[in-house]
Amino acid sequence: MDYFTWVAIGKRQSFVIDTGFDAETAARRERIFLRCPAESLKLLGLDAGSIKDVIITHMHYDHIGNFSRFPAATFHLQDREMAYATGRHMSHPAMNGAFDVENVVGLVREVYRGRVLFHDATAELAPGLTLHPLGGHSAGVQVVRVWTRRGFVVLASDASHYYANVEEGRVFPIVYHVGDVFDGYRRLRELAPTPSHIIPGHDPKVMARYRAPKRELQGIIARLDEEPREA
Repeated sequence: MDYFTWVAIGKRQSFVIDTGFDAETAARRERIFLRCPAESLKLLGLDAGSIKDVIITHMHYDHIGNFSRFPAATFHLQDREMAYATGRHMSHPAMNGAFDVENVVGLVREVYRGRVLFHDATAELAPGLTLHPLGGHSAGVQVVRVWTRRGFVVLASDASHYYANVEEGRVFPIVYHVGDVFDGYRRLRELAPTPSHIIPGHDPKVMARYRAPKRELQGIIARLDEEPREA
């Protein structure tokens, strides 16, 4: 399983999609930590401290960690996700295991500071960049549709962990609502011009299918605005 942070880079504005997790969390959860996502933005000429918009697809530990490294950002989140992460279901270990309570509490503090912008439906953050709530894996998971030079690319996040989830109708075992998962697969196919324009949230094949912007960044950064090596 790979873990990704994405960046939609525009001429006037750039959006970070999810913020990964840190070395301490990796050690606690026995994950291999390769690099800090916030620091790695420098490889693209971006500074985490100056990013104005961060999209949180959902609040699981591997998508919301490092949020404090973005001090100038507004965090975009679905209403249902915050309600889920702070509501009654979190009293069940089977439901709260993928959440980190310190990250959840930390984002609640950002709500009180006015730095979280909530959405309860499809939202356009900029021309060619829209948020689409699907639910399923988590109650308020949202996907991001981005216009690129190869057309619309859909960042599925954990609405489809692997290519096989959406392509073969498989359900990842960490799930809130199975029916919403299957409805989400259908919606992903509606949003994307072809199946190859859907980017799963954790599949190592992503790094194999897309080339890096520079040879020295191979295996670190993948360009999704180019056609994949294989369909």
